Amino acid sequence: MKLFALFFVAGLTGASFWFWQRIPPSPVAVELQGALPAQTALQTTPRAQFTPTTRKGYYNMDVVGDFTLPSTKKLIFNGAGRNLHVQQDRTKIFRRGFSAVDKSRMVPNVEIWGGDYPPAGWKSQLSIPQRSLIIYQNYFRDSFGIAWAADNSKANEVIYKSASTEIGRKDLQIAAELRGNCVGFGDCPAEWKNTFGTVVLDIENNYGIRHEQEQANLYTFMMKTMKENASPQTEIGSIDPIPHNNYGYCRASDYMAPIDANCRLPAKHTATSRERGMPDDIVGKSYDDYADFYMPGTYFLYPELDYSARHVLDGDRHWLAGQLGEQEVSRKLSPKKRIAWLWLFNTQNGDFPNSAKAEHPAPPVVAEGLAIFYWFTGAYGGLFWDDHNELTPDQPSPADPMQQGTGNDRNYACYEHYIHGLWRLFKHHSDLFNGKESYLNEETECSYDGGKTWYKYNANQLKTRDLPFVRAIVNGNQILVAATKAYAGPKDRTRVMLRYVQDGYNFYTTLNLKGDEIYLGRATMK
Repeated sequence: MKLFALFFVAGLTGASFWFWQRIPPSPVAVELQGALPAQTALQTTPRAQFTPTTRKGYYNMDVVGDFTLPSTKKLIFNGAGRNLHVQQDRTKIFRRGFSAVDKSRMVPNVEIWGGDYPPAGWKSQLSIPQRSLIIYQNYFRDSFGIAWAADNSKANEVIYKSASTEIGRKDLQIAAELRGNCVGFGDCPAEWKNTFGTVVLDIENNYGIRHEQEQANLYTFMMKTMKENASPQTEIGSIDPIPHNNYGYCRASDYMAPIDANCRLPAKHTATSRERGMPDDIVGKSYDDYADFYMPGTYFLYPELDYSARHVLDGDRHWLAGQLGEQEVSRKLSPKKRIAWLWLFNTQNGDFPNSAKAEHPAPPVVAEGLAIFYWFTGAYGGLFWDDHNELTPDQPSPADPMQQGTGNDRNYACYEHYIHGLWRLFKHHSDLFNGKESYLNEETECSYDGGKTWYKYNANQLKTRDLPFVRAIVNGNQILVAATKAYAGPKDRTRVMLRYVQDGYNFYTTLNLKGDEIYLGRATMK
């Protein structure tokens, strides 16, 4: 049944109006029948003991020991400061939870050849799954003069294929030239193919679309061309389109949104597409037919990192609800793999307080929590990103105020807390991520009144009710639980119960949360 609510809006201009908004139904309370069953205690996952760095432009990867990401997951390093440890141990990032590294962070002449052609017999020290490439807008706009990359209103001007083979040509067939990347790894097959393990498009021209059909045609052609010129191991996706963009808010209405039409809009000829070389073989196909993964996710803005701000109204920003909501909504709209962009500093947005420049790191709990809770959504992977590459520690602050608190002038202890979160999850529970696990997400059932009534809440409902967040993964008779009372003070104490009463199990347990600490625990269900 469709539900609607009537809202009154007063704009900044003083204008006011009424509007109808579609909202999801409220969750139904399930009352416990009979006495509360015996409970099973969770075994709490250990924490590593370390002193976070206070140095600027520096972080220590050795706050934890060695561990690896499960083979069923992917975490790409495109962060800052690989240069801090790469000379000591080039492979260390692969023993700190990362499974791949972006081209811009690779070691020249060891992981990727720095010149035109490597010597005979030379091969990269990286396997195909360990290689990742981000293709930004300027690849198309600046290198090849395709103006559409920066201005989608020019979609009806793009040439698909042309007879020219000159480097300076301006057609979208240049996507096929990515097959030449195999040269830099020394592993080109007889017929050249792109041998990156992951290719991510970051064109960001899918907003305010002027020619929707042309846009759909171009993205479909581009993805098909790239797939045809890549190795069978290469996975390709794009920052957009995605099934739904919550923009980090996690509103009730997000859960009622349909999939973005641009994901599945079939290609078809327009008045000028044939003369511009659009092939017939993409007609009826869509971006969704060729993309290997979607990239729903959100960067932080300062408000969700601000513990003094309000975080309980439908339109409020909330660090955990924002992250979980993006995944909860998208996973229901599409079964495709999901890889989110992850950044541990606030993204720049002058419309929000203290967000004009990327100077605020994620607080320790937020950094650790992102490393744990994100994987409880069933996401396939993450792209760990930063706007800075090499770090030089202990530098004086820049004279320019706009550069202060950015780049080398940041404290990167948030990286240590993030790696610690990965270590807690995957060092101790990697066996649960074998492809047989079930992610409960908003089907996680909890009680907030000592077991009398039980609810299944999505991230928005937890946010707006100011309740603790609890999420669980089940694999056979094993249950893994993550929980936190976001934004709670250090002296606050919160009690919540969890149960799993499916598949023949009758599992009940109680969690006692301290402050906003990230709890992680596991039990064997009977």
